[in-house]
Amino acid sequence: MPEAHETDAVLVAQAQRGDTAAFGHLVERHQDALFNGISRLVSRREDAEDLTQEAFVKAFRGIGRFQGRAKFTTWLYSIAMNVVISYRRRKGAQRRGNPISLHDGADPDGRPIDAPDPGRRPDVLAEHHEVHQRIEDGIARLDEEHRTVVVLRDIQGFDYETIGGLLECPVGTVKSRLHRARLLLREQLKDLIA
Repeated sequence: MPEAHETDAVLVAQAQRGDTAAFGHLVERHQDALFNGISRLVSRREDAEDLTQEAFVKAFRGIGRFQGRAKFTTWLYSIAMNVVISYRRRKGAQRRGNPISLHDGADPDGRPIDAPDPGRRPDVLAEHHEVHQRIEDGIARLDEEHRTVVVLRDIQGFDYETIGGLLECPVGTVKSRLHRARLLLREQLKDLIA
């Protein structure tokens, strides 16, 4: 059984030699963060679960072709992005759906995103929930192109170069899309910001 301190590179090398348990540890290590990212790009939780599983199946089948030129997580997210794009095509590129939730997922380290402090007063918690709901609704209303860069940069924390690689576009395009997305969100939330 792999040790917790073993790097992704070590686990990948073991998986490439046929060690399915090593790949299982990669899944355990990255499944929450990958699901978190995918769930913000599709409207239904069940679809996000299916797409996360599909991405890991594709990664398992392709692990022998992984050459290590990028980090394993970058490679995994590129597979996930392709899975999401295929899903969107199958579903007719539905642009709006049920609001995504910032509370359902976790950050890349597995910690809940901005979980409310249970010691807060009820009125503060209600206000906190309302603000988060407005942000979630705002992100959900963005078109796919802008929502994707916001999720990858501001929620998942990827750098511009990685996002450019995942989306197969120049870094300048990523930056301009992100700038435009933030302007759109700011406009939607101007009463909260003022």
